Amino acid sequence: MNKLDDMLIIASQPAAAEQLQHLIDGHSMSGFLRSRTAVAQQVRYIVDEIARRGDEALIQCTERFDGVKLNAGQLRISSDDLVQAHHGIDDILMVSLRRSIENVSAYQSAIFTGRGNVPQGIRYTPLRRVGLCIPGASAPLPSTVIMTAVPAIVAGVKEIVVVSPPRHNGTIHPVILGVCHELGIQEVYRIGGAQAVAALAWGTRTIPKVDKIVGPGNDYVQLAKKEVFGLVDMDSFAGPSDVLIIADESANPAWVAADVLSQAEHNPGAGILVTDSLDLARAVLKELAIQVEMLDRAEGTLECLRQFSAVVVFENIRQAIDFANDFAPEHLQIQCGARSRDLVDRIQNAGAIFVGAYTPVAVGDYWAGPSHTLPTRQTTKHFSALTSNDFVKSSSIIEYDRSQLLQSADDIIRLAMTEGLDAHAKSVDVRRKS
Repeated sequence: MNKLDDMLIIASQPAAAEQLQHLIDGHSMSGFLRSRTAVAQQVRYIVDEIARRGDEALIQCTERFDGVKLNAGQLRISSDDLVQAHHGIDDILMVSLRRSIENVSAYQSAIFTGRGNVPQGIRYTPLRRVGLCIPGASAPLPSTVIMTAVPAIVAGVKEIVVVSPPRHNGTIHPVILGVCHELGIQEVYRIGGAQAVAALAWGTRTIPKVDKIVGPGNDYVQLAKKEVFGLVDMDSFAGPSDVLIIADESANPAWVAADVLSQAEHNPGAGILVTDSLDLARAVLKELAIQVEMLDRAEGTLECLRQFSAVVVFENIRQAIDFANDFAPEHLQIQCGARSRDLVDRIQNAGAIFVGAYTPVAVGDYWAGPSHTLPTRQTTKHFSALTSNDFVKSSSIIEYDRSQLLQSADDIIRLAMTEGLDAHAKSVDVRRKS
């Protein structure tokens, strides 16, 4: 018996409805918030402590949660360290990083609404200062620097701040620092978790506050973003990672299994296959059992398969799509042969959609141009992928001349008086009497 056979859910069986609902609830924001009350309370306490005691609390939290003892002067990475890290990046890797930066910049520039043919009556202004949360616990993620910073740069943000936890010998991994320098980011702090979010939101003696905080992270980071929302803006609830794959009998089971594992290896991460082919489902389960043992992070990935992942067989692809829209995944892949592109129009909820057998999530994570900072926990029903347009704000511009005001005065006065706001009405009436 395949040790992953428990992942299989056959939708037509009596127990399947409860299993599918449990799968949805386990990945939903409502289920998360209900189960993480203690974490939310701790996050609220951390945010409050940073608000009251600033650097002192930030330093204490860094020692407590990251095991690194710093003083205020050590919070910020020096310019020399950024330069040294940049010089230390392998030349071949640097070529790939620069190509990725070019791709993301081109895509984000093409979709940017803040310049060009802006409609009359609205003005877009770049945010002045933004904070980027770059994870560093389970793996260094220089790609996340690219995927959060480049959209901000395209939008015209002048001050970009990076925070990342001190995991690499008491500092930030050099490849992250090197990419920051490549992008011209000079303000980088070796802090992470809820305390970093709180510091960015409130500001401390060492760290000036920002206007918006974006980026993926663990439960503490995301709940902290939620806690300070309103004091600053935020992007979305971005973590942990998931992928849902819609596939039929034409899909390659080895490729599908590899795609499931690519998200499960985040630990925590989830990979879910929905299909109308029992043969494909069984073949993918066999491949998962083989491939997971070959991964560097085999143990953690296997645990994520057992806890958070599933292979679901529906009677037809229509039912699989209905489930996918209800699940609202962060990443959604469609591997249904020649009809893959036609199925895209039936997807309502997904952070990013990857079409066809030759478009694994890694293409979006590193290369294609859209940001890989995406909403999770089924919040793609109302949140969107991070783009350059998230780093501008709009102001309405209204300008009437005398004739326009006189033409509209009676209607405006009537509406104001209906609401009992006679000062509003008189501010119009006084002008037509002059």
